[in-house]
Amino acid sequence: MGEFDSPWKEALEQFLPQFLAFFFPRVFAGVDWERGYQSLETELQQIVREAELGVRLADKLFKVWRRDGEETWVLVHAEVQNQPEQEFGERIYVYNYRIFDRFRRPVVSLAVLGDSQRDWRPDHFGYDLWGFSVRMEFPIAKVVDYADQETELERDANPFAAIVLAHLKTLATRDQPDLRRFWKVRVVKSLFERGLDAEQVRQFFRVIDWLMELPAEAEQQFRAEILRYEQEKQMPYLTSLERMAEAKGREEGREEGRREGLLRGIEVALEIRFGSDGRDLLPLVQAEKRTEVLEAVQQALLTAKTPDEIRTLLEQP
Repeated sequence: MGEFDSPWKEALEQFLPQFLAFFFPRVFAGVDWERGYQSLETELQQIVREAELGVRLADKLFKVWRRDGEETWVLVHAEVQNQPEQEFGERIYVYNYRIFDRFRRPVVSLAVLGDSQRDWRPDHFGYDLWGFSVRMEFPIAKVVDYADQETELERDANPFAAIVLAHLKTLATRDQPDLRRFWKVRVVKSLFERGLDAEQVRQFFRVIDWLMELPAEAEQQFRAEILRYEQEKQMPYLTSLERMAEAKGREEGREEGRREGLLRGIEVALEIRFGSDGRDLLPLVQAEKRTEVLEAVQQALLTAKTPDEIRTLLEQP
């Protein structure tokens, strides 16, 4: 998995309204947010298993309600790696029509592009032959377009701007831990200055902390700077970062236990479902570090007809 997939997936799950308000205000304005929204992970995985294009773990499918009361599904494709995907438009088209074909729900596909290539802007897919043509256009947002808007991002009332700035500065500070620490401090301080409550600050901090990973020494310096800032402002929202680090360690321990349980269950299921062909997949399974992929494999084993369906999940980027 790329370094950006998991934090972006978390950001989309936790902050869908803020994400849409920042990147796709027309979509945001058309949704009745008082009715909430629902993540449709199971439905998306059903489509993924049928398609042959693979899936980015940051792809998310949501159910929302329009202001006229109609149910609509929103499919968000977050292409957040540093390298563009050449089949991106095709993937969006395939997912869109497969979801409509399976569930008969109107689907709005959106794309946020987090790479650093300014001229890569896929916003359609189509083909024509012998008088027949098909074309799908979809709205896109390009994160790099905000690269020269540091001050505006820090001051934007929408806290999702802080995640955008964190993404940009993570791209810009590869192999520069001191500079990344400097920007991580600035981005986190901007959360306090937005007037968010303590819980909101902690929620956004979790994603930013995940995005802007630092080596141990730089991380200690970062924590010390933020603790001093909290004391000056008398806003102990992240106090203490040490307790948060301890909690993170406990969570990682639970995650490792969860992974071991998944591995055991998958190994047994592969043996039962596919015999020796299933055992051939064990090296891939045991090498897989992403809990969400193992969960998808576990779910897929309920319906998979061939070992290749499982191999596809395990070999996705």
